[in-house]
Amino acid sequence: MSTRIAFLKGHGTENDFVIVPDPENAIDLSPAAVVALCDRRAGIGGDGLLHVVRSAAHPEAKDMAAEAEWFMDYRNGDGSIAEMCGNGVRVFARYLQRAGHVSEGDLAVATRGGVKTVHIAKDGAVTVGMGKARLPEGDVTVRVGERSWPARNVNMGNPHAVAFVEDLAHAGNLFTPPPFNPASAYPDGVNVEFVVDRGPAHVALRVHERGAGETRSCGTGACAVAVAAARRDGADPAVTGTPATYTVDVPGGTLVITERPDGEIEMTGPAVIVAEGEIDAEWLENAVR
Repeated sequence: MSTRIAFLKGHGTENDFVIVPDPENAIDLSPAAVVALCDRRAGIGGDGLLHVVRSAAHPEAKDMAAEAEWFMDYRNGDGSIAEMCGNGVRVFARYLQRAGHVSEGDLAVATRGGVKTVHIAKDGAVTVGMGKARLPEGDVTVRVGERSWPARNVNMGNPHAVAFVEDLAHAGNLFTPPPFNPASAYPDGVNVEFVVDRGPAHVALRVHERGAGETRSCGTGACAVAVAAARRDGADPAVTGTPATYTVDVPGGTLVITERPDGEIEMTGPAVIVAEGEIDAEWLENAVR
């Protein structure tokens, strides 16, 4: 390992990430290393880490290399691996643009949740094709303290439980994962969204993300919320034949989610690179011992 490792820091609606460019997949990013880098006091700080690798160089992405040159090897802040991160894909695309790998327009990004289509607009907004939602059957309940709510089970490549509540404060501090039932609904844990209405086709959320706690934004969560709200409101595009667009306020900003009659979902929002520098490899090696 070289004595210095390049990194950048970015965020999408304040869901923030450490970005490690590693085209040839030469850097060993163990779970402990990811935890150290994402530590907000002793490290760089972030909700997660974006490991930027060419698809052909990563064993999990080789089969997608013909469709997408770049693979988003995403890690949660606790070092665990995640299937997808909607805000992360936008920031990933912004990094590729900044590094000169892509320009404005369309590109494809490989993720563990499949290949995602991305559009970088001239005004700086980034739109991500998030694929289709799956709606597993069965009743789900989430609980905070003495309160409990029915939740909609929505899978966006990662699992979500969407609960509509009267007040976002009812979500509590979200330091720990809200309990859910039945346990069999989410054997690998779940992202839990608490949602209130702000107006017609306009909602706001707070979210507990697996492996990160409460975050300022969750892109797949915003998509899951829009899907759940459309079903609740009788606006399922597959039934109405009309796209459903929801404005979703997150603590870190605003995302716009559109679900088309064919089920495909698009998410549009900002993506910002705020800093770049070098990691001291000796520090990182000591931090993971």
